[in-house]
This record gives sequence, C-alpha cells and structure tokens, in this order.
Amino acid sequence: FFFLMIRRPPRSTQSRSSAASDVYKRQQQVRSGLKTTGSLGGVMKESMQIAYTYAKSFLYNKLNNQFLERNEVHIHAPEGAIPKDGPSAGLAITSALVSLALQRPIKQNVAMTGEISLRGKALKIGGVKEKILAAKREGIKEVILPTSNKDNLMDLPEYIREGIQYHFVEDYDQVFKILFPDTQ
Repeated sequence: FFFLMIRRPPRSTQSRSSAASDVYKRQQQVRSGLKTTGSLGGVMKESMQIAYTYAKSFLYNKLNNQFLERNEVHIHAPEGAIPKDGPSAGLAITSALVSLALQRPIKQNVAMTGEISLRGKALKIGGVKEKILAAKREGIKEVILPTSNKDNLMDLPEYIREGIQYHFVEDYDQVFKILFPDTQ
C-alpha cells in the first residue's frame, strides 16, 4: 500500500510571524516535485519517478491540467510493509497520480500491472500468474496487462484465467480510457 499526500503553496502571507514567513518562503521555492519515503528499493523509487514524469507530461499535454506542475506530491510506503523493489507498478502509480490531479476516482474493481516508459509505453513485467491469482483472491473483475504479457497469460490454465476480463494495452492512453471512460 502507498499513501499519497500533496503540498500546496499557502494562499496568503498576511499577518504571519517572521518564522512562519520563512517557512512560507521555503515552501514557495519547492512548488512541485515528487518525494518518496518508506520501504522502497532503488528500482521502485526509479519507477515512481518515471511514473511521475510521465503523468505530469500526460496531464499537461493531453488534458491541459497543471496540477503536478504546481504541487508537491509525497508517496510513502510504510516501513512495516514488505519492501517494494519490482518494476511493475508504473501504470498503477501513473494512474494514481492522474486520479489525484483530476480529483476523480479510478474505475472500481480494476487491477493493473506493468511498467511505464518515459514515453508512456506499457512495458512487460514478470510474475503474471501470481498477480492474476492475487486479483482473483481479492475479487477483481478486470485486469490491465501490457500486450507483451499476453502470451504469459495464455500459458496459464483456464481455471486461473476465468472470471476476469483482461485488457491488453500498448500505452498509457489505452489505460486512461479504461480507468476514466467519461473523461476526454
């Protein structure tokens, strides 16, 4: 699990003490960016940074949304959690950031896996069987996978694949259409 927090610059500086004014000035200098903390390995931190960079570009260029340009986002993985160090959360992190910026929830009962490139391509991941079994166990009805993992899914027995609708995607534009069907 991850926690997302945003920090917006304060709106007014009237009637602030000198110390508060200094804090305000420091916050004004850090207008946007990504901060990651917690139980994360190097690969996961890199994956988060790529997801953030792509989400910021996607929002600005496709939706004219400047939320990530103007706010700092802090993603925290609690220390008590299992250390996360796999490159398969890029699509999910990008989607969480887009959801935050749009202030719209992601479509319910959808799971996704896949790394994201700086150009928004959905990249192949490992552990498809384990991820599908986890999705089934949690009652997930739809799963988004990179197209490059289609053969991995088809290699699984039918009893593991059944009961879930699969979406194979090449890039984040396709993911966005699945998760936010009413947004253009």
